Amino acid sequence: MIRMLDRRPWPLLVAGVALAGAALACSRSDLPQDFSAITQIPGVPTIPLGFDTLDVTPVIIPTLAQLLPPPGQEGGATSAPLMQSPAPTLTPFAKGPTPAGLLGTPTPFPPRPVAGIPTPNPTRDSVLSRTSIEIYTIQRGDTLNVIGSQYGLSAQDIADANGMTITDTLFVGQTLNIPLPERPVYGPALKILPDSELVFGPGDAGFDLEGFIARQGGYLATYSEDVPGYALDGLSEFRTLTGAEIVRIISARYSVSPRLLLAVLEFQSGWVTGAEPRAGTLEYPMRRAEQGREGLFKQLTWSANQLNNGYYAWQSGALISFGFDAGVSRIVAPTLNPGTVGVQSLFSRLMPASEWERTLSAGGFPATYAALFGDPFTRAVDPVVPADLQQPPLVLPFEPGKIWAYTGGPHAAFDFGSAWASLDFAPPAEAEGCLQSEEWVTASAPGLVLRSEYGAVAVDLDGDGAEGTGWVMVYFHVEQRDRVSVGTFVQTGDRLGHPSCEGGISNGTHVHLSRKYNGEWIAADTGIPFVLDGWQAGGLNDTEYDGTLRKGAITLEACNCRDESNAISRP
Repeated sequence: MIRMLDRRPWPLLVAGVALAGAALACSRSDLPQDFSAITQIPGVPTIPLGFDTLDVTPVIIPTLAQLLPPPGQEGGATSAPLMQSPAPTLTPFAKGPTPAGLLGTPTPFPPRPVAGIPTPNPTRDSVLSRTSIEIYTIQRGDTLNVIGSQYGLSAQDIADANGMTITDTLFVGQTLNIPLPERPVYGPALKILPDSELVFGPGDAGFDLEGFIARQGGYLATYSEDVPGYALDGLSEFRTLTGAEIVRIISARYSVSPRLLLAVLEFQSGWVTGAEPRAGTLEYPMRRAEQGREGLFKQLTWSANQLNNGYYAWQSGALISFGFDAGVSRIVAPTLNPGTVGVQSLFSRLMPASEWERTLSAGGFPATYAALFGDPFTRAVDPVVPADLQQPPLVLPFEPGKIWAYTGGPHAAFDFGSAWASLDFAPPAEAEGCLQSEEWVTASAPGLVLRSEYGAVAVDLDGDGAEGTGWVMVYFHVEQRDRVSVGTFVQTGDRLGHPSCEGGISNGTHVHLSRKYNGEWIAADTGIPFVLDGWQAGGLNDTEYDGTLRKGAITLEACNCRDESNAISRP
């Protein structure tokens, strides 16, 4: 299990929610969570435990009473029928000419080397460099193992330093002395792949996924799976997807390279090249034996999220070590790159420490990857995000003259593992909750619509038809009704669709706006500021969903509400 530093919490996905008052944005990770307390909305399918959704974490569902209009009034969430969404587009968009008015030209990349040589990464300051005892304040969900893995210590080390036993009860607000580590144990330092091989990035632009799978002739080439419709188009009916379609959908949603997903699948089960699945992998092809995660779709979904979790947590400085069973931990080698740490993160959740170390050696997973795709460093785009990159001009994602609410500060772009790349805005409304809205989500910049699927629209700003190159804006929770079609060229301010709760579970009608560059989710409050119509996003209290928008002397603070403190409009 990955453990993170307190200074930037990276919330773990908990399968459950609690009832509370209706709100307007995606989930907050600091809410108590219990699925048993949900009041079901008529006609909305229940998401089963253990299934990863479009949104960061499960969210609060308003009660039926909150959704119904006051007595004697028409309208409300139940007055309009649920809209049926078409199946997601599973085939890549054919490239065409870029019309005038789009931002720039297809993204250029530097020449690739003849032989792949990993670029050295600077050595990071380690938590092990502490020279004095640190005081730690217990937070909700803490255990001695959790705390210890943040500091490269065992649970017993911390217990001994505080005159406790490892079974003693911890209390929120309690303080502990964190001793200096005596015998730190690092994980493998082999650089496995460049960052551009983990993200769904430039190296994937010309990859023939379906053709590659077919040429291998393995079990995956003939595999199909009945996937529940709520994961694809919001309907209850199952849809049959091929193995290639499953890989394509998950790769695009999580922005994780399809090559990497295939290589991990091959290493764990032999599905890519072997005609018969390895023993025990038919139900759990990633060897993550967990009730509720049966089948390739859920196994790959979970895996993509774990890859992202390691990548972005290491990138942000939040990740320190990996914890294994029996109190074993390994500190992340300080010279590694985010792409390699992402791979280490996934495998740390799949096997004990000894097997993990063998897997990450040259003869383990790196050999499998090279056998399928050659030396990954020959395709490297390094860095994925140039140091001098500037955000293009962006406007707020709604029509001028309308007053919306800033309801969610920086939070995860897609599921809990991704960067805090997203902001939430809720439309004007007479009531709260998941109500059908006649307001419009509009394009923040010109570009080409590459994906228009259940709850999501992806717009390519350089217009080259590749989601893994250049700037891409992703708009989540866009209703199927009137949603823009794939292949449409939109200009700034053009209508994309209506805000909604479609796509994952949401506690209120809103739009969830995210940025990517070369396939990497770009954090909203660090590095390259998220700026919309001159409003610059910032974090607040190192807490997900808390945040500000500043423009000149004016500061707005995100709130699960509608009032003057978070009201915002386009000029």
